[in-house]
Amino acid sequence: MATIEERMKILKMIEDGKITAEEGAKLLAALADSRRTQPPVPGVPGAPARWFRVRVTDVATGRTKVNVNLPMGLVNVGLKMSARFAPELDEEQMQAIAEALRTGSMGKVLDVIDEKDGEHVEVFIE
Repeated sequence: MATIEERMKILKMIEDGKITAEEGAKLLAALADSRRTQPPVPGVPGAPARWFRVRVTDVATGRTKVNVNLPMGLVNVGLKMSARFAPELDEEQMQAIAEALRTGSMGKVLDVIDEKDGEHVEVFIE
Protein backbone atom coordinates (compact mmCIF):
# COMPACT_ATOMS: atom_id res chain seq x y z
CA MET A 1 0.00 0.00 0.00
CA ALA A 2 1.23 3.51 -0.78
CA THR A 3 2.26 5.65 2.14
CA ILE A 4 0.17 8.66 3.05
CA GLU A 5 3.07 10.94 2.05
CA GLU A 6 3.27 9.40 -1.44
CA ARG A 7 -0.47 9.71 -1.97
CA MET A 8 -0.45 13.31 -0.74
CA LYS A 9 2.32 14.22 -3.22
CA ILE A 10 0.22 12.87 -6.09
CA LEU A 11 -2.88 14.70 -4.85
CA LYS A 12 -0.87 17.93 -4.53
CA MET A 13 0.31 17.54 -8.16
CA ILE A 14 -3.36 17.28 -9.19
CA GLU A 15 -4.29 20.30 -7.09
CA ASP A 16 -1.45 22.35 -8.59
CA GLY A 17 -2.52 21.40 -12.12
CA LYS A 18 0.74 19.58 -12.85
CA ILE A 19 -1.17 16.42 -13.77
CA THR A 20 -4.79 15.66 -14.56
CA ALA A 21 -7.09 13.77 -12.21
CA GLU A 22 -6.97 10.80 -14.61
CA GLU A 23 -3.16 10.79 -14.56
CA GLY A 24 -3.25 11.01 -10.78
CA ALA A 25 -5.58 8.05 -10.57
CA LYS A 26 -3.22 6.02 -12.76
CA LEU A 27 -0.27 7.01 -10.56
CA LEU A 28 -2.12 6.00 -7.40
CA ALA A 29 -3.10 2.65 -8.94
CA ALA A 30 0.46 1.99 -10.14
CA LEU A 31 1.83 2.94 -6.74
CA ALA A 32 -0.54 0.51 -5.04
CA ASP A 33 0.49 -2.23 -7.50
CA SER A 34 4.19 -1.57 -6.89
CA ARG A 35 3.68 -2.03 -3.16
CA ARG A 36 2.10 -5.47 -3.67
CA THR A 37 5.19 -6.93 -5.33
CA GLN A 38 7.91 -8.50 -3.25
CA PRO A 39 10.90 -6.13 -3.06
CA PRO A 40 14.19 -7.54 -4.39
CA VAL A 41 17.13 -8.11 -2.09
CA PRO A 42 19.62 -5.22 -2.54
CA GLY A 43 23.01 -6.22 -3.89
CA VAL A 44 21.84 -9.54 -5.32
CA PRO A 45 22.93 -9.92 -8.95
CA GLY A 46 20.00 -10.17 -11.34
CA ALA A 47 17.62 -8.53 -8.90
CA PRO A 48 15.20 -6.25 -10.73
CA ALA A 49 15.58 -2.48 -10.57
CA ARG A 50 13.48 -0.77 -7.94
CA TRP A 51 13.84 2.93 -8.73
CA PHE A 52 13.72 5.23 -11.73
CA ARG A 53 15.45 8.47 -10.80
CA VAL A 54 15.52 11.80 -12.67
CA ARG A 55 17.79 14.61 -11.57
CA VAL A 56 17.87 18.08 -13.14
CA THR A 57 20.56 20.50 -12.03
CA ASP A 58 21.38 24.07 -12.97
CA VAL A 59 24.54 24.06 -15.08
CA ALA A 60 25.73 27.46 -13.81
CA THR A 61 25.26 26.88 -10.08
CA GLY A 62 25.24 23.08 -9.82
CA ARG A 63 22.11 23.41 -7.68
CA THR A 64 19.53 20.63 -7.96
CA LYS A 65 16.26 21.84 -9.50
CA VAL A 66 14.44 18.49 -9.65
CA ASN A 67 15.19 15.18 -7.97
CA VAL A 68 12.42 12.63 -8.55
CA ASN A 69 12.55 9.00 -7.46
CA LEU A 70 9.78 6.78 -8.84
CA PRO A 71 9.17 3.15 -7.97
CA MET A 72 9.55 1.07 -11.12
CA GLY A 73 5.82 0.35 -11.01
CA LEU A 74 5.15 4.01 -11.82
CA VAL A 75 7.64 4.31 -14.66
CA ASN A 76 5.26 3.56 -17.53
CA VAL A 77 2.86 6.24 -16.31
CA GLY A 78 5.78 8.59 -15.66
CA LEU A 79 7.21 8.17 -19.14
CA LYS A 80 3.88 9.14 -20.65
CA MET A 81 3.90 12.35 -18.60
CA SER A 82 7.59 13.10 -19.11
CA ALA A 83 7.03 15.45 -22.02
CA ARG A 84 5.33 17.82 -19.60
CA PHE A 85 8.23 17.80 -17.11
CA ALA A 86 11.22 17.38 -19.44
CA PRO A 87 10.26 18.87 -22.83
CA GLU A 88 13.93 19.14 -23.79
CA LEU A 89 14.14 15.36 -24.25
CA ASP A 90 13.61 14.36 -27.86
CA GLU A 91 12.13 11.14 -29.25
CA GLU A 92 15.56 9.50 -29.60
CA GLN A 93 16.38 10.10 -25.94
CA MET A 94 12.98 8.78 -24.85
CA GLN A 95 13.59 5.65 -26.94
CA ALA A 96 17.00 5.21 -25.25
CA ILE A 97 15.30 5.27 -21.85
CA ALA A 98 12.62 2.82 -22.99
CA GLU A 99 15.30 0.47 -24.38
CA ALA A 100 17.26 0.61 -21.11
CA LEU A 101 14.10 -0.29 -19.21
CA ARG A 102 13.27 -3.12 -21.61
CA THR A 103 16.76 -4.66 -21.39
CA GLY A 104 17.03 -4.29 -17.61
CA SER A 105 19.96 -1.86 -17.70
CA MET A 106 21.10 -0.37 -14.41
CA GLY A 107 22.89 2.89 -13.58
CA LYS A 108 22.86 6.14 -15.54
CA VAL A 109 20.93 5.69 -18.79
CA LEU A 110 20.74 9.31 -19.95
CA ASP A 111 22.98 12.33 -19.45
CA VAL A 112 21.96 15.48 -21.35
CA ILE A 113 22.97 19.13 -21.04
CA ASP A 114 20.36 21.58 -22.28
CA GLU A 115 22.45 24.62 -23.22
CA LYS A 116 19.37 26.75 -23.96
CA ASP A 117 17.89 26.40 -20.47
CA GLY A 118 21.19 25.80 -18.67
CA GLU A 119 20.05 22.46 -17.27
CA HIS A 120 21.77 19.12 -16.83
CA VAL A 121 19.33 16.19 -17.00
CA GLU A 122 20.34 12.75 -15.72
CA VAL A 123 18.21 9.61 -15.66
CA PHE A 124 19.15 6.58 -13.55
CA ILE A 125 17.73 3.09 -13.10
CA GLU A 126 18.65 1.67 -9.72
